[in-house]
Amino acid sequence: MTALGRGLILLAAFEHHERLTHQQLCQMTNLPKATVTRLIHTLTTLGFLRTNEYGQYQLGSSAVRLSVTAWSRHDMVSYAEPLLRQFASSNEVSVNLATEVEGEMRYHACCRSPARLSVNLQVGSAVPVARTAIGRAFYAASTQARQAVISSNLKEHLSIEDYNHAQTALANAAEHYVAHGYTVSDGEFSTDILAVAVGVYDVATGQYAYSLNASVPSANWKADDYAAMIVPKLQALAERIGSGV
Repeated sequence: MTALGRGLILLAAFEHHERLTHQQLCQMTNLPKATVTRLIHTLTTLGFLRTNEYGQYQLGSSAVRLSVTAWSRHDMVSYAEPLLRQFASSNEVSVNLATEVEGEMRYHACCRSPARLSVNLQVGSAVPVARTAIGRAFYAASTQARQAVISSNLKEHLSIEDYNHAQTALANAAEHYVAHGYTVSDGEFSTDILAVAVGVYDVATGQYAYSLNASVPSANWKADDYAAMIVPKLQALAERIGSGV
């Protein structure tokens, strides 16, 4: 962790500078010369730094890709928020945008419906991947490599029994997603909430970065009727958010 922290300190030195020398990095980070040398070697090998023709250091392709992805997602959330508010108001649903973090779905944008729901989720809230529509949609839309990461995260944080249940639920959800284009959770996360969800494809990064759900009190709807009404609208919203237009 110490090495990671020092590496991040060194990379942060480039926030206001396009290129820096070895001496300047030592001065700006207050790290020993030998430490800076080791960090530069590691970060250069990993593509986070590169040297120019004058022997100065600049951010490398790995750092640039990471920065682009971070800004793309930040911009996407900012762009999505007014669209979510409009969608929630027009359709009288609660709508949320989330992504998977260490085996949970972390909420980045939330807009509640006028209807009273038993679960009051806010930005930063986390919900289970396998028991929620928004988690199942993220898993179903993800690449096999990302699905493997999600499964690994679940295995690390769940008991064997819960992990096996989660894997079954996710496999079934993925199959349903392929056939119907959405996932559903009817009382599985909260007994009185019906939710459907879809993946959000980020055109800027070429991957499914988020998933999007719409939920209502389950007493008001049958699952199939609700899906028939809201899913086409939710898919259109997801496409608009992902394309940024």
